[in-house]
Formats: sequence, structure tokens, C-alpha cells
Amino acid sequence: MVTVWQRWTRQPQNIWLRRAVFQVHLWSGIGVGLYIFLISVTGSVLVYRNEMFRAVTPPPIIVAASGERLSEERLKEAAVQAYPGFTATSVSRPRNPAQAVEVTLRRTTVEKRRLFDPYTGRDLGEAMPIGLSLALGLLELHDNLLGGTTGRTVNGVGALALIILCVTGSVIWWPGIARWRESVWLNWRANWKRINWSLHSMVGFWMLLMVLLWGVTGAYLCFPNWFSDMADAIEPLTEQNAGARHVDTVLYWLAYLHFGRFGGRIPGCGPTCNATFKFLWAAIGFAPPVMFVTGAIMWWNRVLRL
Repeated sequence: MVTVWQRWTRQPQNIWLRRAVFQVHLWSGIGVGLYIFLISVTGSVLVYRNEMFRAVTPPPIIVAASGERLSEERLKEAAVQAYPGFTATSVSRPRNPAQAVEVTLRRTTVEKRRLFDPYTGRDLGEAMPIGLSLALGLLELHDNLLGGTTGRTVNGVGALALIILCVTGSVIWWPGIARWRESVWLNWRANWKRINWSLHSMVGFWMLLMVLLWGVTGAYLCFPNWFSDMADAIEPLTEQNAGARHVDTVLYWLAYLHFGRFGGRIPGCGPTCNATFKFLWAAIGFAPPVMFVTGAIMWWNRVLRL
């Protein structure tokens, strides 16, 4: 009599559980595929967030000192005169007295952030250049889906969905002991549909642990209290282990593993080592989009056949 294990190792395609897991994988991928595509591409770009912000942040504007600096109220008046209909809500003074002052103005849902001469009240231009605004918007899109706390929660649910895709994908990836090698390399000699399937299978195999890591670390960044509670349950905090719990070390590394920034945190990992990790993280970040596109093509081919 053939056991379930023997069927799994030889012909897993005929096992009911595998077919059920396939349906979970299929519809989960359809449901969150575009989200994962977006979050992966923005994440790859944001691996270089520090370099990006340095490139788009302009140097401070220095003005010529001429008498006493204007009071906060006078600066607000000058801002309102320059932008009738707006209300000046705040003034941000830098430490350098010769540096331009930032004034925030609001009118209903519209907000302006302008720079003013602290001595004359003259409008000096945008406090938030378009490049910096786009960079901050990209960061907000990746972190919170432009939705604040609600967006952060949705992001966490998306991370959990990514974990489900990884687990179900690893189950349905297994083709049987006689054919497993076909699923880890790309077969260029096959027709385009087979190449598409081969690419999906190969990328899924080699990138599984990295993508699963991003799912887990992404969930941690969105739901840190869940992980803290689990850490306390696994290794309760006591006077003896305060500051030396293994679970605290794991939680510490979860954030840095998500972003791929290890310089200064791994002994011997200098600038070249750190740059290598960042490049790998950014490049591997395009694996989920590849999985989404190839998976969508396979799904579309199934629909057309029906």
C-alpha cells in the first residue's frame, strides 16, 4: 500500500492537501499581488534612502544679518501678507540666526511650508523642494501606504499575507523527487509558457528565505507589540536577564535585517561590506515583482484555457 509520504515524495500533484494549498496560494497572490509589487519596488529604492535624501536635500539658505530678527508674530504676519487666505500656524527657527526661517501656512486641507528672511520677512521660496517632497512621499508610501496608522495596519496585514504566500508556495513548489532539479533552474529550451513557469519556480526556490524574512520583519515593524509579547512569553523578563535576553537581540536585528543596513553592526563590516549588503537587498527586492508577474501570467493562461 502506498503511503501519503510516498505519494508526496513521488507524485505530490495528486494529493488533495496540495491542491487545497495551491488554491490558497493562487487567490492570496491575486489578492495582494499588486500590493507586494508596489511595496517591494519602493523597498528596493529605499534601501538607499540615506543617499537619496542627501541628494535631494538642498543646503540651508543663509541671509545677510540686518538689524534685529523679527518676532514670531511679525514673521507670521509677513507670511499671511504673502499668502492671503492662509493662516500661519507655526514658525521653526534654526539654531543659526543667519539661516532662513520656516513658516507653515494652512488653508482648509492645503498646507504650505515656506522659507522667510528672519530679518526682513521676505519670502525666500519653498521649504520643501519637489525632490525632497517626493522622497518623503515615497517613504510614507512604503511605511504607511499614505494612510497613517491605518495604512501601517494594512501594511502589517500585507506582510502576513506575504508570509502565507511563502509558506504555501514552498508546499506547492515540491514537484516530486524525480523532478525537483527542474524546479531550481531555468529551462531556456522550453516554450514560453514553460519558461514562465520555470522562472516563477526558480525565483521562488532561491529567494524563499529572503522574501519570508521580509514578511516576518515587515510584520514586526507594523505590529511590534505582538512580537514583544511573544518575546516576553518565550523568555520572561527578570532581574537576572534584564538587558541580556536573547529575544531582545532577535528583536533588535529584525529591524536591521529588513533594511539591509549592517555597517557598524557586524564586526569587520566596513563601507564595502555594507554597500554589498545594500546592493543585494535592493536587487533581491525585485524577486517578489518577478513572482507576481510570472504568477499572473500563469493565472491568465489558465483563465484563457477555460
